[in-house]
Amino acid sequence: MEASGHSQRSVLLEEFRGNKTRKYELKDICGHMIEFSCDQHGSRFIQQKLEQATQEEKELVFEEVARSARQLMTDVFGNYVIQKFFEHGSQVQKHVLSKRMEGHILTLSLQMYGCRVVQKALEYVITEQQASMVRELDGHVLQCVKDQNGNHVIQKAIERVPAEHIKFIIDSFHGQVYTLATHPYGCRVIQRMFEHCDDAQTRPLLEELHRYTTNLVQDQYGNYVIQHVMERGRPVDRSLVCSRVRGHVLQLSKHKFASNVVEKCIAYGEAKDRKALIDEITAVRRDGSSNLINMMKDQYANYVVQKMLDVVDDQQREAILHKIQPHIATLRKFTYGKHLINKVEKYMPSKDPMSATGTDSASASGSGGGHSRGSQTPVSASSKT
Repeated sequence: MEASGHSQRSVLLEEFRGNKTRKYELKDICGHMIEFSCDQHGSRFIQQKLEQATQEEKELVFEEVARSARQLMTDVFGNYVIQKFFEHGSQVQKHVLSKRMEGHILTLSLQMYGCRVVQKALEYVITEQQASMVRELDGHVLQCVKDQNGNHVIQKAIERVPAEHIKFIIDSFHGQVYTLATHPYGCRVIQRMFEHCDDAQTRPLLEELHRYTTNLVQDQYGNYVIQHVMERGRPVDRSLVCSRVRGHVLQLSKHKFASNVVEKCIAYGEAKDRKALIDEITAVRRDGSSNLINMMKDQYANYVVQKMLDVVDDQQREAILHKIQPHIATLRKFTYGKHLINKVEKYMPSKDPMSATGTDSASASGSGGGHSRGSQTPVSASSKT
């Protein structure tokens, strides 16, 4: 890859890139720090050296780098050198770089490489500098949240900056929770807020969220926010989510996105809520049908049944397995049946699941390989978050 921003390399840089035997030191590239910082191999060299450099060596590099700091912050390779100074530089050097960023935080936050520098700065500068940086985003929070680069800066601010300095960020979310929760980047920011902000800040936003639970669980991004509430929320919030699922377990379990939430309700719900959901799944109607039989054969709902087998007590599990066993032969005919069969075999290792059906396994050969749910995660977001 060519050095970014340079159509022609200096003789020194060419020699550095071509010489595999000479051991270069930082003092050997004096006068060429900017050029090296903007070169793939030169940047990596400076980064590695800065990690172990003496204060004198760091100052040698910084003297040149500081003059072109803003240029380097948005450079494909140069940004990493600036990040290293926030990690390994002196407080004075961090302060100088912070001053260079003044008035440009929004522009940097929206830029592919600049946003990384802003994030790193928020991790390593003192609180006063953090506050000064994030203040520049006041009035532009939603723009940043919905931006592929800016959303990472807002997340970092929520994670690292004291609450009193980011109140304006949280305030900007009021009345916007549904819009943000259904946005590929906004859903991440909402989750970070619930993780790191105190109850006084998040309670009004959680109440707003609960008004839209039924729609959010079925949204490709919103379902992650509701899953997050089930995994990390207070009992009252988990119960509210479960209450929206009750009465609709079959429909939601067969939905690509909502099935994730039903799983979390089964796994993290309060005991009474979990029992109500499991009863809804296993109850047998007058005609002998049940949601369980329907769900076992569905490409998404079968995962809910698997999760149910994992979390119930031994007595409940035995009862559920007893209901599943007569349908093993039929399950083998469905592409997704084998996942559930594997789970049944896990809990009945000493028994042949086919024995309860009296059917020869060869006559029930399935339709081939199983298929698990594809990734539904927005870019960079963790699965099932």
